[in-house]
Amino acid sequence: MNQETIRLRDAIRDADAVVVGAGAGLSTAAGLTYAGERFERHFADFIAKYGFSDMYSAGFYPFPTEEERWAYWSRHIWHNRYVDPPKDTYAKLLRLLDGKDFFVITTNVDHQFQRAGFPKGRLFYTQGDYGLWQCSKPCHDATYDNYETVKRMVEEQRDMRVPGELVPRCPVCGGPMSMNLRADDTFVEDEGWHAAALRYRRFLERHEGLRVLFLELGVGGNTPAIIKYPFWRHTYGNPRATYACVNFGQVMTAREIADRSILVDGDIDAVLDELLEVRSG
Repeated sequence: MNQETIRLRDAIRDADAVVVGAGAGLSTAAGLTYAGERFERHFADFIAKYGFSDMYSAGFYPFPTEEERWAYWSRHIWHNRYVDPPKDTYAKLLRLLDGKDFFVITTNVDHQFQRAGFPKGRLFYTQGDYGLWQCSKPCHDATYDNYETVKRMVEEQRDMRVPGELVPRCPVCGGPMSMNLRADDTFVEDEGWHAAALRYRRFLERHEGLRVLFLELGVGGNTPAIIKYPFWRHTYGNPRATYACVNFGQVMTAREIADRSILVDGDIDAVLDELLEVRSG
């Protein structure tokens, strides 16, 4: 265990509260990769037809029919939301936080925190959820669970098309449904989203001035204003707070809090293994 990992172990142990900020790198560490062998295994037909290179960019493709679009998206949702990840990285994180007062804010939309057993009341999914649909307009601010329909889409699709009767329609206006993912100003922030945002804000308020560890895991540079920059500001504003960044090849901090920052450059899954081994030992 290197010196920075030892510092992180001590910071978790000594913290009055831990605020976890999770980005795509955490799911990548859990094996939920969007390119390479996993993508090729589940989307070989789409790759052969369209030359797709990864799941993310394929999601923006203008498919010629709704039946084909939902054939792609149902598989995407199924394998990234409803199937267990290759590694138990999220479960390891939950074990590491056992006994601590914590809250999680994440830009991930794959629901892996709840699948691993994290309490729903301690989670704020800022960017949506693969498991929810919304009206594409949207004509109203509600979201809809998609598990049963997605399951049927995966089971019943043929030749990269789902049956027409499975194409989701808004129950209010009859228009097309879309994913509840923040891509533009049509993203629906439903009652659950606002309730989670309020719980997160109150958690931060309750712990102002205490020994808070802002633990950032796998956050890149795509949306730093959601987790990274606020974590820096919260740490700067609380002299007793510590900022920690664990990522593979992307660790950084602000100059103003460098003396209260812990930077661990490495695979998150392996780092969690180290921390748990020391804890159990």
